[in-house]
Amino acid sequence: MFGVWAPGEEVAKLTFYGLYALQHRGQEAAGIAVTDGSQIVVFKDLGLVSQVFDEQVLSSLRGHLAIGHTRYSTTGSTTWENAQPTFRTTQVGSGLALGHNGNLVNTADLLAHAREAGALGNAGANATSDSDLVCALLAAEAADAGLEQAALRLLPTLRGAFSLVFCDESTLYAARDPQGVRPLCLGRLERGWVVASETAALDIVGASFVREVEPGELIAIDEDGLRSSRFAAPEPKGCVFEYVYLARPDTTIAGRSVHAARVEIGRRLAEEHPAEADLVIPVPESGTPAAIGFAQASGIPYGQGLVKNSYVGRTFIEPSQTIRQLGIRLKLNPLREVIRGKRLVVVDDSIVRGNTQRALVRMLREAGAIEVHVRIASPPVRWPCFYGIDFASRAELVANGLDVDGIRRSIGADSLGYVSLDGLIAASEQPRTRLCSACFDGNYPIPLPDEAKMGKFLLEGIEKGVAGAAEPVLLNGYGAEDAVRRP
Repeated sequence: MFGVWAPGEEVAKLTFYGLYALQHRGQEAAGIAVTDGSQIVVFKDLGLVSQVFDEQVLSSLRGHLAIGHTRYSTTGSTTWENAQPTFRTTQVGSGLALGHNGNLVNTADLLAHAREAGALGNAGANATSDSDLVCALLAAEAADAGLEQAALRLLPTLRGAFSLVFCDESTLYAARDPQGVRPLCLGRLERGWVVASETAALDIVGASFVREVEPGELIAIDEDGLRSSRFAAPEPKGCVFEYVYLARPDTTIAGRSVHAARVEIGRRLAEEHPAEADLVIPVPESGTPAAIGFAQASGIPYGQGLVKNSYVGRTFIEPSQTIRQLGIRLKLNPLREVIRGKRLVVVDDSIVRGNTQRALVRMLREAGAIEVHVRIASPPVRWPCFYGIDFASRAELVANGLDVDGIRRSIGADSLGYVSLDGLIAASEQPRTRLCSACFDGNYPIPLPDEAKMGKFLLEGIEKGVAGAAEPVLLNGYGAEDAVRRP
């Protein structure tokens, strides 16, 4: 998620590069909304940032303000309608574009409220995400209060994880839930401001880091400068899994380098679960820093035993049965001359269902490894996440039904060790009280509703929209010359 207010700059291209830096946070769809002060133009499509945008499209997106988004779905199917930024109009004809990182837990209640308030109609794009619902509610509230006041009214009613960037024709907004579950930061350009999910995106566009958007804070940026409002008291509970896997290693969260945290996790892994081996290898890329730390602390040489195909992203083409049977070889392949005859320590970030590790251990043995000792840079994942990570249901989590030795047997490893939760939290250098570790310990800091009011496809089949006088210019993903108005 990325937003920029910078008159005189090519804001669409800045947003494109910002999204490129954030591609790891979502590979299902990408989109950019740009405004020149009179209208909002939205271009979005399914696919990676590099697949959705080209020079011709970006050159057509002109303005002084832009927001962008890469989608990783936690509510709603992977459809064009659910790609973001999502768009709505107010009854006074102004536009509203919004991007959201996180996941709400009171979506069912918000939907009921929207129906009662008459915020829903049949003029929308049939989106079925909690993000689109927030956009619709904001547009309805803004009709009589203005967007900033509408946000200050609505945001306290949202429950769950939400880092938001949104805009009307003149102002860029950013907001973060009171727990600050997902990261969001503020940067300064020579002639403007930037907000982004991670500091790495600031670096790529040449913005200097100013600070994090505080939990419970709403920021507004326009020609009058930057102003901040507080819509809820902060109760920090940042996601500890950001340090394990989600964030880029060159990002800093709460003052802690993610790369440094991962190396420290590896050191603690070596202390907690030593192994007699000849070589430490990572599962690239997310296991690499922890493998370096493990090698440093254990004295076992570090090496590259697996090669990752960097060009394998999310694909919409189903593999044939023959290719499917090869499992993870599309993404990872062993260096046989490195592995043959070796006792290996293999460091990975996490085990969810166990399928990847099972295939990996088998592949390494076939490549000639005589022992495979698996070390995991997070505790066992025993609980689903409802705050923005699309983990399996609890029944599908391998650690929910098996102890560590049972998981070891399931994946075929000679030994298996997970870093302790205490070790992980210590590596993050954050107080335990300021972190969410629900996927490891089941302690959810934001209360969850009844099971019937949750689920990724809760809103499927519900046509939603907000009637309004003005419509956005929506580009259909093939080029600026194909701009169409969506009813």
